[in-house]
Amino acid sequence: MKLRLEKKALLEGLQIVQNIVSARSTLPILSNVLLSADGEKLAFTTTDLEVTVKCNVTADVVKAGATTLPVRRFASIIRELADSEIDLDVDDHDVAVITCGASYFKIIGINSEEFPTAPTASGQHTYHLDQGVFREMLRKTAYAASTDETRYVLNGVLLSFRDGKLTMVATDGRRLALVENEIEIAEDAEADMILPSKAVNELSHVLKESGDLKISVQENQIVFEFSDVLVASKLIDGTYPNFRQVIPSQCEERVSVERELLLTALRRVSLIAADKSSATRFAFGSNQLEITANTPDIGEARETIPIKYTGKEIAVAFNPEYVMDPLKNLSNDEIAFEMTDELSPGVIKCDIPFLYVLMPMRVD
Repeated sequence: MKLRLEKKALLEGLQIVQNIVSARSTLPILSNVLLSADGEKLAFTTTDLEVTVKCNVTADVVKAGATTLPVRRFASIIRELADSEIDLDVDDHDVAVITCGASYFKIIGINSEEFPTAPTASGQHTYHLDQGVFREMLRKTAYAASTDETRYVLNGVLLSFRDGKLTMVATDGRRLALVENEIEIAEDAEADMILPSKAVNELSHVLKESGDLKISVQENQIVFEFSDVLVASKLIDGTYPNFRQVIPSQCEERVSVERELLLTALRRVSLIAADKSSATRFAFGSNQLEITANTPDIGEARETIPIKYTGKEIAVAFNPEYVMDPLKNLSNDEIAFEMTDELSPGVIKCDIPFLYVLMPMRVD
């Protein structure tokens, strides 16, 4: 294999694919990137056997071929090279020589035949939507997914393609985030699937702000194709809990508050919390909200902010981190807080098809 390409293109391809490669892989081949050169393209592929990422960049291919090289070391070398054009020459024993101006490197690779076969994009169901829309939906929900490995069906995001819309849901049992977007769905393509958090993180990293996104699903696998990039992932096997059961049918009180104002007040008050599981008290009164954190042996913090509210006084305790998560990932100027009493779930809504259900905390 022999080729020449721009440093910028080579580095861009490596940055797209290297994130999923573990530094502690038990199989040496999984620490490598598969490089396949043909025509005017150099293809990069990495996998951890759960998620696979592939992308193409333009290259001047003198001799077609394939090899695998240790991706992190390879990327580190390319990042430090000075000139814009790089020559890559790989012999029949998978020894790669990299030359760029006065720089010369030799890296020993592994034969490409040992690399796992990459998934294809043929699927039972296919969906199309905008990359930016899908990325935003992930951003508004993924933070609520569980990290408890004993509840594996919650270790990801539910994608529900039904009734002419994509509904995306994540929950860890203590809070739930849901967002919807209208999408064309064929009658025989209605389906639910659970996308693992690792694939969610990878997509959040590589999806662009706009452009076509094709999603193909078959059995236990999902493939995303966009902008010369392919991300494939196994799906979580299991049935997602009935999330609609935990959404309150109605709440007695509704409070309007500036999102950024509430977020900055919470950031300050939470500085006094002992840890991330500490409770913060929210006292809703006539056109004002008092937020209080009180931690024995540390101290106390209090913030008062203006709100649009004339209902009954309610004092409820929430985990401040859980309240801040949706506020950080929404862009709306104003959000609505809905609640009934100090023991009932609170709901955050805004002027898009989004809602966030949060269980209150019991405090003495």
